[in-house]
Amino acid sequence: MNEKSVYDYKTYTKAVDTLNNWAHHYYVLDNPITTDDVYDNLYHTVVNYEKNNPNEILNISPTQRVGDVLKDGFKKERHLSKMWSLEDIFDNSGLQSWLDKIHRLKKDISFYCEPKYDGASLNLIYDNGMLIKAITRGDGEIGELVTQNAKTIHTIPLTIPEKSLIEIRGEVVIYKSTFDKINKARLLNNESLFSNPRNMASGSLRQLDPIVTYKRDLVFLPYGVGMNSLDIKLLSDKMKYVYDLGFKEPPLRSKANTINEIESIYEQMHVNRNSYPMMLDGMVIKIDNIDTQDEIGYTVKVPRWAVAYKFPAVEKITTVENIINQVGRTGVVTPVAIVTPIEIDGVIVERATLHNFKEIKKMDMRIGDKIIILRSGDVIPKITKVLTNERNGNELVVVRPTYCPVCNEKLLYEDILTKCQNIKCSARVINTIAYFASKKCLDIDGLGVKVAEDLYNYGLVNNLMDVYNLTTEKLLEIDGFKHKKATNLINSINNTINIELWRFIRSFGIEHIGQHVSKIIAERYGMDYCNLDVPTLLSIDSIGDEIANSYVNFMSNNLSTVKKLESVLKPTVPKIHDVKENPFKGKTVVLTGTMYKPRDIIKKELELLGANISNNVSKKTDYLIYGENAGSKYDKAIKLNVTIITDKNYEEMKCVM
Repeated sequence: MNEKSVYDYKTYTKAVDTLNNWAHHYYVLDNPITTDDVYDNLYHTVVNYEKNNPNEILNISPTQRVGDVLKDGFKKERHLSKMWSLEDIFDNSGLQSWLDKIHRLKKDISFYCEPKYDGASLNLIYDNGMLIKAITRGDGEIGELVTQNAKTIHTIPLTIPEKSLIEIRGEVVIYKSTFDKINKARLLNNESLFSNPRNMASGSLRQLDPIVTYKRDLVFLPYGVGMNSLDIKLLSDKMKYVYDLGFKEPPLRSKANTINEIESIYEQMHVNRNSYPMMLDGMVIKIDNIDTQDEIGYTVKVPRWAVAYKFPAVEKITTVENIINQVGRTGVVTPVAIVTPIEIDGVIVERATLHNFKEIKKMDMRIGDKIIILRSGDVIPKITKVLTNERNGNELVVVRPTYCPVCNEKLLYEDILTKCQNIKCSARVINTIAYFASKKCLDIDGLGVKVAEDLYNYGLVNNLMDVYNLTTEKLLEIDGFKHKKATNLINSINNTINIELWRFIRSFGIEHIGQHVSKIIAERYGMDYCNLDVPTLLSIDSIGDEIANSYVNFMSNNLSTVKKLESVLKPTVPKIHDVKENPFKGKTVVLTGTMYKPRDIIKKELELLGANISNNVSKKTDYLIYGENAGSKYDKAIKLNVTIITDKNYEEMKCVM
């Protein structure tokens, strides 16, 4: 078909169908049935026809895969059904433990095994056969709408034969060969290099300019189905149907009935992982029967019927070049090892967190030491061993700092904790403000980490007090702030006036001080909250030495700032409710395990009953209420003879009152 042959709508539609068929064979089936020249020639004839007949352009035309630049960023969009994360297992014993749980619930189960891709999750929504939305995973319930960018990916069909409403989930990846090609080009252009294919895929999917996404040659690989009305009983059959709709198949998928069969498939994927074009970091195992999946159900966080069997960690030897100290949101100083850059499983590793200085001392680590460093999947690189036998005598001993590396204020030592208590410390400002404004504290809608960073970078805030000096006019100086957004943020800030005292106390992010302790202090001491000493705090059942010392130290170092904020916010002292007598009134209660309803709801119910909620089991604990998968708290309560009740028992006791 040449350019002259595309002269009317009928030949135009035929040309579009031909191009889409050629693209499907090239991108999805890896089986080209024409040459690039022939494809390009027909493509340009279609372009010319569409220029002359703009009202006749088909939505499925390959020219429509690239749209206009997004000027206002990506909008938030809710998934039709939740995108769940998966529980990880790492070895045969973990697999056996998971299978034992499954078989306790259901016998004679078969499994479906497929690769675990290392990319960015994406949810595609089709209705009446048309791709209508593409949403990133986000938090599993709400993601970002990236439909225009998704249309640039040739392995995502713009139309499918299935006409019912359906969500098709998958991973967006970049092939290793494409990753290397793009990085080589960026190197020649003196541009920064991408660290790994996963980061490149994720960043490419969220480009505001779809042309950039188009040029990255992303690949979409389905791994599941969300909301659907398909009458298919087995997941393996459902996924085969998805591939038949025009999606790319995985390099390997298989069914299994026994642990030995699962291990055999896993080993095959592990051995061949480097020969696959995309990055894999493990294998996903799912119950094949969909009715059984529904019967076994979910925990709060993950489906019980699926698990990610991760590939073994990779270890390599490198050298500790330096130890730097980072200051976190609450002022905790964390030592970080700067190591000689080394490639581990496709990622260049240059640093590893050491958690605390006690760990450095325990490992006898020195600057200049050769070390063994481990990386497993998405796990942060970890130093597993110091090769002391390799020392040459020039290594330097690591010294625990006395003063903050940022503000130079004296640091607090608390066993393994090293902390800067100065909330004016510039290293803490951005995250301190974001925590101060978070939903569980003052709930300033619109003031997250990104906005706090913008406010700081534009010189509008340098401390918490500056938040209350913001105006609509000042906010409009920031790129991306329009009048409505600025007005909404100012209104949200103003709504914090007369906030509950316990929220005010919690908002400072004091080490060890969460909702429970904040409420106790607010209820017992009211506006005298900032003048408490250690003995007074220790008189409270659920407060120990660490909590008391941390609170008093913070108030001592930041009293001036706290009082200034108090004068502006005018926090209100909670009213003590007259609680009727009940088994939980005045009792200390600990919750553990997965409850039949959200734990926060149970906590609120118990607080209204006059109970004190604690996070730790001790001799002072009156009740332990437990759900599924109760752990060490349950065992400790048994040893201490604490009264133990299930979450269902609690509900029965509550209903009797």
